[in-house]
Parts: sequence; structure tokens; C-alpha cells
Amino acid sequence: MLENKTILVTGGTGSFGHDFVKLALAKLEPRRVIVFSRDEKKQHDMRLLYRDDRLKFVIGDVRDPSAVDSAMRGVNYVFHAAALKQVPSCEFFPMEAVRTNVLGAENVLSAAERHDVERLVVLSTDKAVYPVNAMGQTKALMEKLVLARAKDDATSTTCSVVRYGNVMCSRGSVIPLFVQQIREGKPLTITHPKMTRLLLALSEAVELVRFALERAERGDLFVRKAPAATVQDLAQALLNLFDADNAIKIVGVREGEKMHEALVSREELARAEEFTEHYRIPSKSERNYADFFTQGSLTSNMDEEGYTSYNARRLTVPEIEQLLLSLPDVQEALDDRALRAAPLRRAA
Repeated sequence: MLENKTILVTGGTGSFGHDFVKLALAKLEPRRVIVFSRDEKKQHDMRLLYRDDRLKFVIGDVRDPSAVDSAMRGVNYVFHAAALKQVPSCEFFPMEAVRTNVLGAENVLSAAERHDVERLVVLSTDKAVYPVNAMGQTKALMEKLVLARAKDDATSTTCSVVRYGNVMCSRGSVIPLFVQQIREGKPLTITHPKMTRLLLALSEAVELVRFALERAERGDLFVRKAPAATVQDLAQALLNLFDADNAIKIVGVREGEKMHEALVSREELARAEEFTEHYRIPSKSERNYADFFTQGSLTSNMDEEGYTSYNARRLTVPEIEQLLLSLPDVQEALDDRALRAAPLRRAA
């Protein structure tokens, strides 16, 4: 579907952008991939890493309508990944989150329509479901912008949303922090032992975006299912893999943070279409689900709470270890640890 197409990735120097660019250049045969971001250093690093004439780098900010409009010319598909994602930062500076996550998204949507982009996929977050923090609230409003556009028959652009939670080893993920703390012999800092998170690999997040691109109708929202773990079990699994005995220190829940991730709300689940590994929540549904909310008709925790990290399949510590071993970043850290320990073994 992407063969010989021009693709724009906003926030393209982030974790998603890196993985998508790597996949696109290796397997998808695009005509051009435009990486749009405001980080010149990361763009330079990507330019040196890939050295591919199909890559084009554009310095710009989604807050700037003219910069977005200029980058959108001749584009077939857009993946909108640019956002402020750090929960405490958005709590301290909520208007900055509004300017990037809401007004920036509006600039991208408007430019895509003006330039007759075929398809646009917007990346959202679990925090948009029952939002309790500024980051989630701005992302929820961003989703509403897409849904509103879906009702406008004047546009030819198909806009859809993908929603996912914690991406393992992405920027801001707790796993690299734990690995660093293990290496430095420091205690592993966890917020709350019973806090749960869904564990999604970055490759699975990219696959979710492709799934949406191929199947979406206007205003559709897609979610990928994932297993879950408590933060304490995740920390323990890493300690086991590194054969480390660092202490675990509880530091408390951060500003605006949830105990459990919610990927699909109870109301959305009532009209969702379920696939083997995904949920699709259509913008329009002919399903009569009023009875779903009638007293006595709810049959499970998922019906009552939606799809969350609390009621998703919970991994054991050994299962988490196996999942972590499949991550290149964790395997690289383990190999590095073994390499640095080798001279000590030889000396002994």
C-alpha cells in the first residue's frame, strides 16, 4: 500500500518515527519519507544513520501552520506522531500541551485536507480514556477533532486514530531507567508495587498504525491488545535477567499518573468490533447497545471497566523475562554487561 507513495511523519525523530522509517526503507518501497520535527540534532543523526536519498528532513513545528502546510505538499499518507507526552511536564505547563497536542493536531488535519492527502493516521494514548491529567485531556480532545472531521462529507481525506499505552524501551519508558539504575548499582525506583501497565513492543505499535492505514474508515479508532504487568514484577524481571540484587525503592505515584492504563472505555467497548489482536471502534455504529448498560446485563470486569491493564492478561515474572529478552535494547544491554565482565573472568 505504501509502495511508490510519499509519506509524512510528524514528530518523525521520536521512537515511532525511527522504527517506522527503518521499516519503510527496508521493506515498503516508498517514493519518499518526509521526517518533520523541530529537533535538528536528531534529524542529523537519522540522516547519517540511514543515508538514503528517499529520506527528506524538514525542520518545523506542528504549532506553525505555514510550516505544516509547506511540508504537506505532494504527500499521500500522513502519520501524526508529534506530541508532548511527558505527564508531569504537561501537568506543569498545560497550555503548552494544548498548543502542541490540540492546536498542532488541528494544523495537521487542516493541511492534510487542503492538500488532498489520501489517509492520515493520528497517534493517541491510553491516557485519553477517562483522562485525569493534562496530557490525556489534550489527547482526548485531539481524538475529538478527528471524529468531528469524519462527519464532514466535504473532505476526501480518511482520518483515523490509533491508541496505545506504554511502549517498551521507547523514549520515556521505565525500562531504560531500570537498566541504567541496575548498571549504576542504585535502587530501582517504582511508583507503586501494584501499578499495572500494558507491555507493547515498538514494532507492534508500528504494526498497529499499518493495520489502521489499511482498514480504516473515516473516524475509526484502533487499539492493539497487549499483556500487562505490575511495575514491581517488571522491575524484578529485569533484576533477574541482569543477575542483580539492587534494592527496590517505592517513590510514590507522580503528578497526574494513573494506577492502571485504560485503552478502551466501557462505552467504546459496547460498540467495538473485535479482531484477534485488535479492537476497532467505529465513529458511526448501527449497533443498538442500550441494553449493554441496563442493570444486570454486564457480565465481566471488562464490561464494567473497559479494556485496561488491570483486567488484561497479567504476565508472570518469568513471562516478563522472556518478553524483555525479545527487545533489542535489553539484549544489547545484557550483551554489553557480559562483554564488560569477560576480562574479569579471564583475570580470575
